[in-house]
Amino acid sequence: QVQLVESGGGLVQPGGSLRLSCAVSGRSLSGAYMAWFRQSERKEREFVAAIGPMNGRKQYADSVKGRFTISRDNAKNTLSLKMTNLISEDTAVYYCAASTWVDDHDARLLHKYGYWGQGTQVTVSS
Repeated sequence: QVQLVESGGGLVQPGGSLRLSCAVSGRSLSGAYMAWFRQSERKEREFVAAIGPMNGRKQYADSVKGRFTISRDNAKNTLSLKMTNLISEDTAVYYCAASTWVDDHDARLLHKYGYWGQGTQVTVSS
């Protein structure tokens, strides 16, 4: 059974940085599209960033472009999200997701992802 487990969340001041990690177990997801989504108390779950399996194409939500960097290590079966210059609007539960039936054109669509982690809380506050 595939499991995705996020870590690295926490409390950080505005302007600070955090690095989230997602460890995959149960099977290799080196051939899967992987992504980060987030959900705050007042919003529906939204796309943050995605990375393709083969060419490693990266996509970002406009709200995080230039501040967040997604990466993956297929040998270690892990996904990461480096977050810099954090703002209060980044406060949310961050979820790792994976899909073997997503391509570059629909990687931002939540319903395309079948594997999900339990989430890790990121709070940006002074």
